[in-house]
Amino acid sequence: MAKPANPLGDRAAIVGIGQTAFGRSLGRSELDMASEAILAACADAGLKPGSIDGLVRYDMEQIDEEQILSLLGNVDLRFFAGTGWGGGGAASVLVVAATAIAAGMAETVLVYRSRARGKASGYGRLANQGGRYWEKIPARLSTPNKWHVPHGLVSAFQEMAMISMRHRIDYGTTDDQWADVAIAFREHARRNPNAVMREAMSREQHHASRMIAEPLRLFDCNIETDGACALLLTTLERARDLRQTPALILAGAMSAGSHHIRLANLFARPFEEESAVRVGRRLWAEAGIAPQHVDVAFFYDFFTSLVVIALEQYGFCGRGEGGAFVENGGLLWQGGRLPCNTNGGQLSEAFVHGFNNTIEAVRQIRGTSTSQVEGAEIAFIAGGNTDPTGAVLLRRR
Repeated sequence: MAKPANPLGDRAAIVGIGQTAFGRSLGRSELDMASEAILAACADAGLKPGSIDGLVRYDMEQIDEEQILSLLGNVDLRFFAGTGWGGGGAASVLVVAATAIAAGMAETVLVYRSRARGKASGYGRLANQGGRYWEKIPARLSTPNKWHVPHGLVSAFQEMAMISMRHRIDYGTTDDQWADVAIAFREHARRNPNAVMREAMSREQHHASRMIAEPLRLFDCNIETDGACALLLTTLERARDLRQTPALILAGAMSAGSHHIRLANLFARPFEEESAVRVGRRLWAEAGIAPQHVDVAFFYDFFTSLVVIALEQYGFCGRGEGGAFVENGGLLWQGGRLPCNTNGGQLSEAFVHGFNNTIEAVRQIRGTSTSQVEGAEIAFIAGGNTDPTGAVLLRRR
């Protein structure tokens, strides 16, 4: 059988990265933070803001094209698009941006995410205007949320608790295994000056943290922070002349349609039909490599249990084997089976809808991470294994 065509293979590269400081409540607007991150990405790449001619954003991003144009000045924005949801968008924005470059629709594309997600960082009544979205749910709901919010499935914590418990019942996943995910990422965060959470963690401390939604404890959940991240993608030809080592887009894939109420019924269909599993099949086939070729991986870690599940969905281990895979330092940057989330991830560095993980993936390809994986050539990035979602493979030139 012929190898599937790879429409994105090495046709676009990430050449600029930028971010703000991360904190629990920075007291800054999302536009202010987005501006800093975008200009930092331009400076990192050695490109003027006026050279940007494409833009891809999360469809829930509050900083829209008009505001970005006021920041960039006199530009000819000839491609702009949005991609769905929060966690799923972490990789999907890269797929869409790389597609635009491969199709010749743009030469230099900006992707970004700015979030005021700290507990006290709300700046409006809408659910997407900072703070805790579940504290702003209206009295009447017209979306599929109306089928589960009235029954107590209000936030992702509660939705994911059900999924986590199902995985535990089916496969015997333990508190120790979830703790080992949190501990590994905290160890990485301790080496990262940008990380919000840098105190050491033990299994005992993890188990002693308060219950949020059984069986998920505080240290199983992502932290609430403010911050912004931005990346610039361009053509391979242009990337060769810029100042940074480019992170080439080896392959990318997206999928939607495996469940209709996002997290709440992840197990409603066969494992093989889940969106993340579909993404993995397409990704590995297009790239022509397998999970064992990945040097460093970045999973959407807004819960420890989701990392365990994603390892199985993307083929890094067999179904039901994720818990054993992460045990006893399985995800550590040194000595682990698969170094993961070497920045500390969303569990310990910051929660910017996965974009901080993508920036760290670029650093790994460049060789500049504070927990650098020796000889890292291939980096895997997954969006939230919700619906819709996506994943991307980066490689060193």
